[in-house]
Amino acid sequence: MEQTTIADGLAFPEGPVVMADGSVILVEIAGPRLTRVRMDGTTEVIAEWDDPASAGPNGAALGPDGAMYVCNNGGFLWSEVNGMRFPINRETGSNQAPEYVTGSIDRVDLQTGEITTIYDQLDGDRLCGPNDIVFDETGGFWFTDLGKQRPREVDKGAVYYAKPDGSHLVRAIDNIDHPNGCALSPDGSTLYVAQTTTGRLWAYEVTEPGVLASPRGRCVANTLGALDSMAVEADGTAVVAALRQGLLVVRPDETHDFVAVDGPLITNVAFGGDDLQTAYITESALGSLIAMPWPRPGHAPLYGT
Repeated sequence: MEQTTIADGLAFPEGPVVMADGSVILVEIAGPRLTRVRMDGTTEVIAEWDDPASAGPNGAALGPDGAMYVCNNGGFLWSEVNGMRFPINRETGSNQAPEYVTGSIDRVDLQTGEITTIYDQLDGDRLCGPNDIVFDETGGFWFTDLGKQRPREVDKGAVYYAKPDGSHLVRAIDNIDHPNGCALSPDGSTLYVAQTTTGRLWAYEVTEPGVLASPRGRCVANTLGALDSMAVEADGTAVVAALRQGLLVVRPDETHDFVAVDGPLITNVAFGGDDLQTAYITESALGSLIAMPWPRPGHAPLYGT
């Protein structure tokens, strides 16, 4: 499919959110900042985190109060290869910055740029590396915690459910390897979680807000890819960024295939446009936001477009 580069030169963009005015708000993890990209390619910095060495805005979602809620991974180590940036020390396999303290869930006021930390621990256990986030119809949100890597040591990940006012945080799935992207089916009955290292997409039955029928889930796609964040189509098809493979499309009948996207590191996708048939894709290594026509309508997030 034809694709158009809307903006490039971004500092490892992820977490695109399509806004009602047609612009796309995304994070620049290596900024670290939250940025608005307009369709003419111009950009506007909305908010910047104070300490680049201990902050890493990652997934983002618009909340019911009109603020942007951001998964802050706590900061990465960075390396450059052939002009491309990667969030890892390629010699040691570590991605945890020396100045790292904790990950967090942050609220960003889109009018003032004020950043407020909502959560950074649960019962004394810090959030290690929050990565992706999705709101449900009650105004609560699910988020993944990918964890951190150190030389010869890797954190176990988790999936959490929280309320945006800071009053409620629970760990719904524990001891899962590298949970990255998350999304809800259009009816809210299924939570999807993508694993980076295993290339698997999991489906979990949601029985009530913040409650899963089981923390074990069902594997609906088992691939040789490396999965990142995702969006869903109107019919419940999951569309998952698959880093080097482009976009993984997993249908409700659990058949799947890949759609090629130009670029070495495809990390996120969101649907927008008048008919929700434009896929907005982040290519992070080269720092690009890409638009691609999509053959079917996407499912709009509950808050936003």
